[in-house]
Amino acid sequence: MSDSIRVRFAPSPTGHLHIGGARTALFNWLFARHDNGTFILRIEDTDTSRSTDEYIEAIINGMNWLGLDWDEGPFRQTDRFDIYRSYVDRLLAEGKAYRCYCTPEELEHRRAQALAEGRTPKYDGRCRDLAEAPADKPFAVRFMMPQEGTTVLDDMIKGRIEFENSLLEDMVILRSDGTPTYNFVVVVDDIDMKITHVIRGDDHVNNTPKQLHIYKAFGWEPPVFGHLPMILGADKARLSKRHGATSVMAYKDMGYLPEALMNYLVRLGWSHGDQEVFTRNELIKFFSFENVGSSAAVFNPEKLVWLNGQYMMNTSPEKLAELVLPFLEKAGLIAEGHVPDMHWLSKAVLTLRERARTLVELAHSMKYYLVDDIDMEPKAKEKFMKPEGLRLLADLRDALAGLAGFSASGIEQAFATVVEKNGVKLGALAQPARVAITGGTASPGIFEVFEIVGKEKVIKRLDKAIGGG
Repeated sequence: MSDSIRVRFAPSPTGHLHIGGARTALFNWLFARHDNGTFILRIEDTDTSRSTDEYIEAIINGMNWLGLDWDEGPFRQTDRFDIYRSYVDRLLAEGKAYRCYCTPEELEHRRAQALAEGRTPKYDGRCRDLAEAPADKPFAVRFMMPQEGTTVLDDMIKGRIEFENSLLEDMVILRSDGTPTYNFVVVVDDIDMKITHVIRGDDHVNNTPKQLHIYKAFGWEPPVFGHLPMILGADKARLSKRHGATSVMAYKDMGYLPEALMNYLVRLGWSHGDQEVFTRNELIKFFSFENVGSSAAVFNPEKLVWLNGQYMMNTSPEKLAELVLPFLEKAGLIAEGHVPDMHWLSKAVLTLRERARTLVELAHSMKYYLVDDIDMEPKAKEKFMKPEGLRLLADLRDALAGLAGFSASGIEQAFATVVEKNGVKLGALAQPARVAITGGTASPGIFEVFEIVGKEKVIKRLDKAIGGG
């Protein structure tokens, strides 16, 4: 076993990278990065009926989006079948495994009979001591489990757990079609890859005693195990699609920043004082399993939205402008492949980033900056497009039309001129102007909005409002 920390994330490519898997990957990654260790990506695709290349690509895309870079891999178990079979042969030769000739139908019949009689439905070991093997009959290979005593797991998160060996059946390690099984190959891989710590979800706790006996059979020192508690929905049931999106890339499509999702995931079970928002470097610096809880974490979508808003406020407008482009395309606000002036777009983003909590919200809030024309909200139009307001807008249009440039400071002076001329307060002009230009009653600072919309569109929209449009 290596002195330096070596951990792995080993997803099965039978679906997209989901929230629970991403948190497991993140905790392994942080553990490795904190201790200058090695983070390995391994694809556990021995379930060939459900594993697909599409899901492998989806998992890798999710990892890349979150910024969870790996040092070795990705390794695929289907590329290592010869290695697994050589280890199976070794156990057979040493009398620690045996060939089982029971058919699936026979096994199912005995299982049903055991259940009917109130017995634990486990393999009865009838092929364990066969004196003579049946000729030309297909067989699986089973690992010979101890039948007495207990197996102890000292879990770095859950503490001491004991398992009765009498409840463990002689599990299949090689199917009759020649494919190896999960609980066997995972041990071989972890030894071959010199894994020092196995950090995974607590749905794997019951697999651990089986795996510990395989380590012992080969004379290998097992790694340290740590099982992360599950993630629950608000109703305290296991997180599922009915609680909302569970796929990592779905959160990308919903306009979340990867840094915000990473920050949120690490806080599902880990804490560092009362701090809520962390940079990536801070997470690496502070992370340790001493502060990982053993209780299930509850996924709170509102907290994630809040956290994403914090990250958006602290992201430069230039960066947000780049990130929002695909969402502007999806919303139909810019043509596909058309990139607006990025300096202008950054200025527009700067006025809105504190109001938007996701990139989707940011994109939709930019509508009045990007479209040629806007429609006023009916209630706002009824309230503010009255004769007095329209007269003020006409004066404003004339004042703006006479401006040589179209900067916020010049626009502010034009507003001041109209307000002084008519003896009204700024609000009497600003709200009708806001409705005419943005369509609604809420927006960033009106002078900055006018500057970004641009003189041509502003004059056009004021004309439309004055004309009753």
